[in-house]
Amino acid sequence: MQAVLMERTGGPEVLTVREVPDPAPGEGQVLVDVEAVGVNFRDVYEREGRPPYGGDLPRIVGAEGAGTVVGTGERVAWLDVAGSYAGRVAAPREKLVPVPDGVPLEVAAAVVLQGCTAQYLAADSYPVAEGDWVVVHSAAGGVGLLLTQLVRARGGSVLATVSTEEKAELARGAGADEVVVGYDGFPERVRELSGGEGAAAVYDGVGRATFAAGLTALRPTGRMIVYGAASGQPEPVSVQQLASHGSLYVQRPTLGTYTRTPGMLRERAGAVLGMVAAGRLDVRIGGRYPLAEAGRAHEDLEGRRTTGKLLLTV
Repeated sequence: MQAVLMERTGGPEVLTVREVPDPAPGEGQVLVDVEAVGVNFRDVYEREGRPPYGGDLPRIVGAEGAGTVVGTGERVAWLDVAGSYAGRVAAPREKLVPVPDGVPLEVAAAVVLQGCTAQYLAADSYPVAEGDWVVVHSAAGGVGLLLTQLVRARGGSVLATVSTEEKAELARGAGADEVVVGYDGFPERVRELSGGEGAAAVYDGVGRATFAAGLTALRPTGRMIVYGAASGQPEPVSVQQLASHGSLYVQRPTLGTYTRTPGMLRERAGAVLGMVAAGRLDVRIGGRYPLAEAGRAHEDLEGRRTTGKLLLTV
């Protein structure tokens, strides 16, 4: 089978496609024919060797995808199976979730990881309530487009930030009530929109470039939720700073916390896939690349030249 390997850490150029033997399933595992693979920033961190995603080399990159179980034909998806940039994976049964009829496998591959992330952000990290204003950074990205829809479904309003006018149109199409191109002025604008109160939550997957300003955008007891760091880790913040801004909360959630048992994974992923099947959650696939062009997919993702979800097709 073909697989994308890295023999050293570094930039996109370290990703190379090789012919390798099919994996041999161990106890509790099944062999899966991969149809599509999700491309995520966690894959970039793995490629760079950032903790906790580093590991022994050489290795096959990636963790998210969808396909069919060899021998049974079951349609399944996953968000945490090592070595997913490949034609086949040996996947632990407990890490697979069934894909409902009517949901194409490439859509399942595009939504499981980011959909579960958006779902826990809107329902758990800060449970959005009717009338809340929230800020969603990178709102035209994979998580951002889904999160905007979920916030609106819960009765909240969204101020979205994006990097271009084209992306602004995508954010509006997902339901954003207001869009700021760039990051300048978003705290002031969300205060205007909320009658001077500020945002109930800031959902921040950007990190260093937006974190400090985000604190000033929050209402008293508001929540700064940093779920990613595309621009680098935020500068440290003191407890006194949180008090001076209005008794704020800062959270650094991880998807693993919210899917830490097989039951939690299946419940959360099932809810997301069920919304897709029912037509209540639109999944935008922003680009499809063959396995051989995994490096280009990483370049486009890191260069902020993409919208929605990127896939590798097998």
